[in-house]
This record gives sequence, structure tokens and C-alpha cells, in this order.
Amino acid sequence: MKRITTSMRAAASLAALLLAGTAGIAQAQWSGSSDSGPGEGSARTPGAEATASAARNGERSQRRADITPYLEVGQVLSADLKNGGDVLTYTTVAAGVDAAIVTRRVELAGSVRYERQFGWNGGLGDQDIVSGLLRGRLEAARGLNLEAGALATRSRVDGQGADNGIINDRSSNVGNLYSVYAGPTLVQRVAGLDVGAGYRFGYTKADVDAPPILAPGAVQQDIFDSSTNHVAWGSIGQRPGDLPFGWQVSGGYEREDATQLDQRYEGKYARADVTMPVGPTLALLGGVGYEDIEISQRDPVIDDQGIPVRDGNGRYVTDHTSARQLAFDVDGLIWDAGVMWQPSQRTSLTAKVGRRYGDMIYTGSFTYRPHHATQLQVGVYDGLSSLGRGLSGGLAALPTQFNPTRNPLGGDIDPCVFGVEGGSCLTSRLGNLSAAQYRNRGVQATLSSRFGGWSYGVGVGYDRRRLLIPANSPIAALDGIVDESYYLFLTAGRRLDADSDVTLSGYVNYFDNGAPGVGDVQSAGLTASYSRRFWRGLSGSAAASINAFDQDGLNSQLIGSAMVGMRYSF
Repeated sequence: MKRITTSMRAAASLAALLLAGTAGIAQAQWSGSSDSGPGEGSARTPGAEATASAARNGERSQRRADITPYLEVGQVLSADLKNGGDVLTYTTVAAGVDAAIVTRRVELAGSVRYERQFGWNGGLGDQDIVSGLLRGRLEAARGLNLEAGALATRSRVDGQGADNGIINDRSSNVGNLYSVYAGPTLVQRVAGLDVGAGYRFGYTKADVDAPPILAPGAVQQDIFDSSTNHVAWGSIGQRPGDLPFGWQVSGGYEREDATQLDQRYEGKYARADVTMPVGPTLALLGGVGYEDIEISQRDPVIDDQGIPVRDGNGRYVTDHTSARQLAFDVDGLIWDAGVMWQPSQRTSLTAKVGRRYGDMIYTGSFTYRPHHATQLQVGVYDGLSSLGRGLSGGLAALPTQFNPTRNPLGGDIDPCVFGVEGGSCLTSRLGNLSAAQYRNRGVQATLSSRFGGWSYGVGVGYDRRRLLIPANSPIAALDGIVDESYYLFLTAGRRLDADSDVTLSGYVNYFDNGAPGVGDVQSAGLTASYSRRFWRGLSGSAAASINAFDQDGLNSQLIGSAMVGMRYSF
């Protein structure tokens, strides 16, 4: 009898974990988001949330506020080792701030940097670079959090174009990208019910000075300009107890307005979910509801020869007198069913199958934390997305405690971050500044750990996009094009002694181009850096890298770079 009672309590605890984060579960149902996708706040399973919460509580017991402003100067040399190209040299002068704040009510991690590059030879011009990554949370009241995030970086403009890993004034296919989001989330227990609600506002902007240089035969996609997006959701549910199962009713609304071709995304949903424990570690999941999603845009201006007109930056010029056309329109019944397995607080697995967006969907997540220093996360996602909504969701999914790392030669923020709450990668969002909405599927896995004096992180993933363009649009030839990307990022660091450390990082990217007659894009790189503190806040560093790029129709490249620099931290 005691064993049966213990099993029932374990099953009830499992279901309670499933329903505890009602706001996060409702958040998972946005039409523009995908369970466990890159950039989705709903990526964590309840088991993972419990693990992350335990990690946060442990960190909060060690309150700290590390804010480190710095000044930096460096000299960089870069050479094309394959085509006999120029040897370029330039000087960098930078000012920045690194911050890590953990208190009882505030968590913030981030790095912000302004850099000025002075070209010395080879026609290399001067340029200004602003880069940074911020993610924070303020507990305004019990159960009420104010959350925000921001990103400033550089990205490839068109996934079909060059990607050599080294960005300077002579680089092509490069644009500046900025994204911010902010909003409140609420989770409360009211009269035995779990109540959750939230709102998120996001803004994304891309600056592109010139059209990308593409291989012969490539059909250039439209280039993103800017967008705003709003997301609101709410839910109410009950944990098992009075009833042998848990239940939840939720609803949400999302809208994005993009300047390019006056594009608009609008989606809303309502649904009911049930959680049925069937054992001490296993529960069945099921839900049914209704969704209504529309994606529309206007036509580009057409010249006398019937060709869409582009501006000097390569963007289509919007014909504001044209009628709005639908690129995607679906409404009707949605459902999903699945299973959640949680044998311990360290391990959690969720798998679902269902129907949304007029098609079958498959999602899932896996979290494993064998001890405090190691965490593995895997997510399978399936949804609708865009550059703006994807980045807002990606920032929201980042942990609030992480160590932002940078490429020591280019100064840009690395695409993956790792911390006590796990890791997340924005790689799939940063490889293409396409203005199109798209159906998005893929998988992403991150691993962070410490072993043998080394701290390391690994991010790997696959991302598939099918472009959504109105069938009667002058650019309808882009409709249905499927682009696929594969990516791997790894970083490792070790402190050699009290005053010096070494860091290694590498990446491999493969872009499978869906446009007919255009070759695939492959790139890879490896960087090693060493830093040493000389006196108080004064330190020196040295770094070297090798980067390779290859695509049919363009000259392949093998670029070697080296850097020496000095930094003073206040």
C-alpha cells in the first residue's frame, strides 16, 4: 500500500511540474513559434524549467554584480592564402562593457562594444562597428517578471552568398542587424488554479549598404528592412488533485508588421490541454483547439519590361497602390498528442505529434543534467517564422546567466551562448536577412560542461525553410523555395594560471540552396587566442584564425588572420 501511495504521489508531482509553468505552455502555442525551436521561450520542458530554477536559486544564493568597462586597442593582419590576394592590415580601437548581475530579484548578462577600424592598405577603409548581446529579468513582484533582451551584430545578407567568417570594410554580403524585445510575464496560483499571462514587443532592423554579390544564375531574395511584432497570451489550469488529471485552457494573439512590401503576419489561437499521469515518471499529453493565421503583402513596383524594381540596397520597392495578396491563409481545428517522461529532476523528455498550419507537425525536447556543471538540451521545432519574430523569440529563449564570448579578431558576439541554465544558438537566424515569411522546421542541440580544467560548449543544428510568397505576385517564382542549413559551433576555454588563459573556438556551416542552378555554400573556421594580465586591469592578448569558404560560381577562399592587442579593464 505504501508503494502504491508513493507512486501516486510521484505521478502527481510529474503532472504538477507539467502544469506549473502555464504561461510558458501557453506561450508555446503562438502560430509564429515552434516548440523547442531556436528562439522560442517555450523551448524548455517543465523538467528543464525545474532544473533551471534550481540552478538560478543556487546562483542567487551567491549574489554578485560584476560590471567591467574596458578600453582596447589591437592590430590585425589578414591574408588570402589561396588566391594570392592582398595582405590587409588594420588597427582596432574599442570601448565596451561586460556585465553579469545576479541578485534576489535581478538577473542580467550581457556584453556591449563599440569598435572603430582604421584600414592601412589594400584600399581598406575605416568603419564603425556596434555589437552586443543583453538578456535580463527583473522580478517586479511575486510571480511578475519584466523581461528584455537586445542584439547588435553583423550577418550575411543572402544565404546564397559569400560567408568567409572574416568581416571588414571590403567584405561583401554583410549587413548590420539590430533586435530588441521587452515585456512582462505573470505566473500566479489563484484559488487552486495556475494562472499565466504575458506580452512581448519586438523590433528588428537590418542596415544593408549594397546588394550582395551572388554566384551567376542565383535569384536574389528580397532583403529585410525592419519590423515590429506583438505577442500576447494567457492561460488558466489546474494540477491533478481534485481531478485525476491536469487541465489548461489558453489563448493568444500575435501580429508582425514589416516595412518591406508592407508585409503583415496575424495569428490567433484558443485551445484546451489535458495532462494524464499514467505512472510515477510518465504522463500522456493531449490538446485540441482552433487557429486562424494570415500572411499578406503588397506587390513590388514593376518597370516597363515587367521586372520588379529594386532600390540601391537591393530591396524591392513597394507598390503601395497594389492590393494586398495572401501568402498563407489557414483557419480551423488544431490538435496534438504526446508523451512526457521524467525519470528524475535531471532528465526530461517530451514528444508530440499533431496538426497545425494545415499540415502535420512533429515537436519534442530532451534535457539531461547529470550534475551542476553539465547540461544537454535538444529541441525539435515546427512552425511559421520570419527574421523579426524569430529573433525576438530567440532572445527570449536565451538564459539570463551566461558568459557572452566574442571572436577575438572580428569582435562580433559568438552565435551560441552557454550558462548555468543551459545554452542556445542564434545561428539559424543570422545566416540570411531574407524579408520572406517561411515555414520553419529543424532541430537544435546544445551541450555545456566543465571537465579537466576546461569549460566548453557545443551547439549543432539543422534548419529548413520553405518560403511563403503570394501565388499571383510578380516574385511568385520564390514561392516554395526550400533552403536548408546545417551548423556546428564549439568553444573551449581553460585558465592556465592566475593571470593567463587560452580559448579555442570553431564553426562549420553548410547551406543547401533551394534555388535552381545555384551551388551550395560551405564555410568553416578555427580560432585560438591567448590572454595574460600584466598589471591590475592591464592585459594583453594574441589570436590567430583560419577561415575557409567555397561555393560553385565564386572563388573559394582560405583566409589566415592574426591579431595582437592590449586591454585595460576598469
